[in-house]
Amino acid sequence: MIPRYSRSDMTSIWSPEAKFRIWFEIEAHAADALAELGVIPKEAAATIWAKAKDAEFDIERIDAIERETKHDVIAFLTHLAEIVGPEARFVHQGMTSSDVLDTCLAVQLARAADLLIADLDKLLEAIKRRAIEHKDTVTIGRSHGIHAEPVTFGLKLAQAYAEFERNRERLVAARKDVATCAISGAVGTFANIDPRVEEHVAEKLGLTVEPVSTQVIPRDRHAMFFATLGVIASSVERLAIEVRHLQRTEVLEAEEYFSPGQKGSSAMPHKRNPVLTENLTGLARMVRSYALPAMENVALWHERDISHSSVERMIGPDATVTLDFALVRLTGVIDKLVVYPERMVGNMDRLGGLVHSQRILLALTQAGCSREDAYRLVQRNAMKVWDSYHVSGSATVDFLEQLLADEDVRSHLSEEEIRERFDLGYHTKHVDTIFKRVFGEA
Repeated sequence: MIPRYSRSDMTSIWSPEAKFRIWFEIEAHAADALAELGVIPKEAAATIWAKAKDAEFDIERIDAIERETKHDVIAFLTHLAEIVGPEARFVHQGMTSSDVLDTCLAVQLARAADLLIADLDKLLEAIKRRAIEHKDTVTIGRSHGIHAEPVTFGLKLAQAYAEFERNRERLVAARKDVATCAISGAVGTFANIDPRVEEHVAEKLGLTVEPVSTQVIPRDRHAMFFATLGVIASSVERLAIEVRHLQRTEVLEAEEYFSPGQKGSSAMPHKRNPVLTENLTGLARMVRSYALPAMENVALWHERDISHSSVERMIGPDATVTLDFALVRLTGVIDKLVVYPERMVGNMDRLGGLVHSQRILLALTQAGCSREDAYRLVQRNAMKVWDSYHVSGSATVDFLEQLLADEDVRSHLSEEEIRERFDLGYHTKHVDTIFKRVFGEA
């Protein structure tokens, strides 16, 4: 987690100040519940809030205490006692460290998820706007990186929209799953603290109670959360790679916005590199890498151990901060993406009409030709065009002319029937149907 790839709204969730504020709220809400149950004096609970609610916790002081105690929660409680005074003896009654740590992590992950959901909403808005803008912008669809059949650039973006909409649903579900509270005491039996305390704290912090905490919240919840972040990051990379490919000099159908004064290379002044989407590819790799240790955290010893603790102190901030930055950056890329429709058509036309080969294949079979013979007839004409493309980079042999001159093809199809199969609009006739599926409107 470095400033270059961080945004303040997300990093603030993981700051020591925010963490200790949440710890205090957990302890203070628990004290309120304990007071209502008659376990501690109500005056003590009131004093805890009154003296520490607006206090600024001294991070250096807490760190100094921890260097001696070798225990972060005890260090915080010791510092809190310095602020609250004698009534601090009623803090943490019947609780264990995991009650504080796990519940705090749940709050932080839920807040981080809220920011990420907001990021996704803005990204979806940008993708939808550009998809509608280019709904009818014809371009070539590629399979295996090779020209296949025509699509539209709007359809490319509609696919991305649908994917990120699924990701949003996944994240909402993962947020719900991870936003759980555990105030159950040692080994999770509630032997020294009433379950009603947990219910009160959960309600106050916007969490649900963990049915069986075993002293720690089961880490399958966290594994799913970080796995979801990894899937979202993979979707970020997929769209970033599409832009990177389209910006290649030989393709140049779209490119990242190149701002005035921007420099592409320290050595070559002509360069305009896809640096943002390359950066997004790298960031996606990092976010995905955090999913594996989160899964390995699931297998804790017996009721608890702390082998997960060091992992989560790193992956919690790093994964959420990095993905937050990546989503915002991707939104900017899509928002300002420069699209070249003429280049898209020009690239498609360079292959001499081969993009219509399947239509000729189907027409021949419908005219009584076996599929094997039809494929052979179409391919032998297509390869002549393909070979001419290899030599010059733009086909010098025209597929339509080859077909019209092929007596075997003409024995099945008339000139009119062949020419009909070269209608570009045929390939885009269902774009409105797909858009209605994705956006609810044509």
